[in-house]
Amino acid sequence: MGAGKSAVARALGEKLKAKVADLDARIAEQSGCPVSELFARDGEPAFRELEREALKLAATDGSGVIACGGGIVLLEANRALLRDCRTVWLDVEIAEAARRVETDRATRPLLQDGPLTERLDQLLAERGKLYAEVAIARIDTSRRNVDEVAGLVLETLEIKCA
Repeated sequence: MGAGKSAVARALGEKLKAKVADLDARIAEQSGCPVSELFARDGEPAFRELEREALKLAATDGSGVIACGGGIVLLEANRALLRDCRTVWLDVEIAEAARRVETDRATRPLLQDGPLTERLDQLLAERGKLYAEVAIARIDTSRRNVDEVAGLVLETLEIKCA
């Protein structure tokens, strides 16, 4: 959380003139309620199933860029699909992630309990190995703006824009 996945995906979509699938936004739109409400109402397992379906669709609907939520790697089916894509792990230092998400913490269901930096650190500890399993590259977004990160993604993937 706070690495800039959605913003970087939008920037990449613009640069590549590609369709962008932001999975959280798609899920919220299709369900008619925010992700935080889905978590509260139906629980995390139900959300993860919606997320799995959204990823599966995005991988086949012509989306050139997919912004996944940080928990996408928790299901093996998602990791298998992500291994078949050119997946880039956008990483961020915990202190910077906390600064970025502090103002919208209330809308992030997994950040409701405990001190923010401790919770972010815990999530990274739980997921880091899974991110590394699916990503072909890891880019630190900590002291970079969206355009810089998008440029690094393109450079890393050896994609040239017109």
